Amino acid sequence: MIYNNWVDTMSKNKIERNLGMTKETTDVRREEIINACEKLYKNNSFKDITIKSIGEETTFSRTSIYNYFQTKEEIFLALLTKEYERWVDELEEIYRNNSEISRDIFADKLAHSLEKRKNLLKLLSMNMYDMEENSRMEELIEFKKYYALAIKTVRKCIDKFIKNMNDEEKDHFIFSFFPFMYGIYPYVELTDKQKEAMKEADVPHKNYTIYELALIGIKKLLK
Repeated sequence: MIYNNWVDTMSKNKIERNLGMTKETTDVRREEIINACEKLYKNNSFKDITIKSIGEETTFSRTSIYNYFQTKEEIFLALLTKEYERWVDELEEIYRNNSEISRDIFADKLAHSLEKRKNLLKLLSMNMYDMEENSRMEELIEFKKYYALAIKTVRKCIDKFIKNMNDEEKDHFIFSFFPFMYGIYPYVELTDKQKEAMKEADVPHKNYTIYELALIGIKKLLK
């Protein structure tokens, strides 16, 4: 606990100086930790992944992770930040590579961009509160910057491609679309236990892919 409090009160720059590391080295180490978490998350649940298991996927000791992240949730929040960064890159590509597209084509491209971001949708739906609540303010602010950038980039695309929407309608789309994203993964990716319970409870359900469900929602929100 004393060690964790010490890490929490030191800035990243002070940690770098104390450990004799350059910013480049720190960034490489952080990236390795995030990549290890991403690798584990493909086949394991959030609750089953620990600092120890993440450390075992890196080239340095488990205890060294605390020089870069104080909690498991901070590592996952950094992974979510990375997912938003990747998504923004793809949205920028859509923006740059198309001078004019129809509403339906834009909906198609936006739905396909979400189809590629399964980890983003999974993280949003499963552990958002825990990640934010158990991360230091500096890590949370860094994440929020990329979240804000994603909102602004989607809005920029709408401004360019959807000409007949007024500002209020665009705001309605943005502030409905982003919450809508939270529900895509848990609807599409059901466990065997969930499927059995839904069958026994006679819950109506139709099988959709991420792309199919996203496209339906986006088209409705763009009307």
